Amino acid sequence: MVSVIEDGMPVGEVAARLGVTVRTLHHWDEIDLARPAARSTAGYRLYTSDDLERLRRILVYRELGLDLEAIRAVLDERGGDVAEQLKVQRAQLAQRIAQLRDLDDDLGRMIEAQERGILLSEDEQRSTFGPDWNTRWPSEAKDAYGGSAQWQQYAERSASRSADDWAAVMRTVEAFEADLAAAVDQGAVPGDAVSQSLVERHREVFSAFFPITRQMQVHLGRMYAADERFTAHYDAVRPGLAIWLREAIDAGARSHGIDPDTAAWE
Repeated sequence: MVSVIEDGMPVGEVAARLGVTVRTLHHWDEIDLARPAARSTAGYRLYTSDDLERLRRILVYRELGLDLEAIRAVLDERGGDVAEQLKVQRAQLAQRIAQLRDLDDDLGRMIEAQERGILLSEDEQRSTFGPDWNTRWPSEAKDAYGGSAQWQQYAERSASRSADDWAAVMRTVEAFEADLAAAVDQGAVPGDAVSQSLVERHREVFSAFFPITRQMQVHLGRMYAADERFTAHYDAVRPGLAIWLREAIDAGARSHGIDPDTAAWE
């Protein structure tokens, strides 16, 4: 039963003393967690010394991380074992701490991936990508593309990949390149059904690094033919393969209404 008195502490003064908002005290009143025992003759909430003690206890347990229902259980369960209640809350907190540590590890990997690209040591890179791999390439790629959406997407994928995951990606790439070479050996020409199937597969395979649109694919094809490092790589698979792949990609773009000469990186 609420008493009518004049010497209790009003809600604004209580809020200021305890460092909470008036709105918070109103909410605790509404959910019957900390209801003031008195009212003024004008009907305003007034808090007694016992009310203040309960509020202080609520703040202690809230600081410990307990939610409001858990605090209610600790304060109101008559004959209950407060230590057991707190042990339950501590176990839940330990679980949350473990989750936060995992999240911190994930964020650390994401930051490192954004900065480095590939989270493998130099030895792991050479073992995974082959003896021709240059361990400076990820750093060069970061310098060239670090501010792009594609670098961010690439880093997001890289953050969750182990050496085995990267090895699986490379096996897919190598299988694709072997099929490219076989198609050329069998007389496939840019624009025919076989080359178009391989162009679609190229986009799918290399989207393991970041999503590739048909327009982006045109730019990649041009880079394969213009950048001596890519040209050397593809021509080592089959002489002339870099030019063949560029022409096949251009033909594929035209079949989808894209002019390779004006395709934008988008």
